[in-house]
Amino acid sequence: QVQPVESGGGFVQAGGSLRLSCAASGGIFRFNAMGWYRQAQGKQRELVALVTRGGNTNYADSVKGRFTISRDNAKNTVYLQMNSLKPEDTAVYYCNAAGVVPVESSWGQGTQVTVSS
Repeated sequence: QVQPVESGGGFVQAGGSLRLSCAASGGIFRFNAMGWYRQAQGKQRELVALVTRGGNTNYADSVKGRFTISRDNAKNTVYLQMNSLKPEDTAVYYCNAAGVVPVESSWGQGTQVTVSS
């Protein structure tokens, strides 16, 4: 199984923006929902946003109104536009299938997002 490849992370000041991209294999993209997850240091990985094949979206309360998830089904790619970033958004961000429990071997390297105050 080919893991997703996440990109677009970086270092940004509070209030700034970043756009993450995820190139996923067809094996993962076959799932109806794709999601962006994040894992802060010392914390469990959490789902922050998901998008279905039809374009329906759902967000964690902590990012609602600031993050926007989208997908390009033709390119097997998922995006996360992050605006008004806060220091508490600092984490490694991953993409994977949502609505299921992804197997451990399906996770990619993730992309680091660091927000300074």
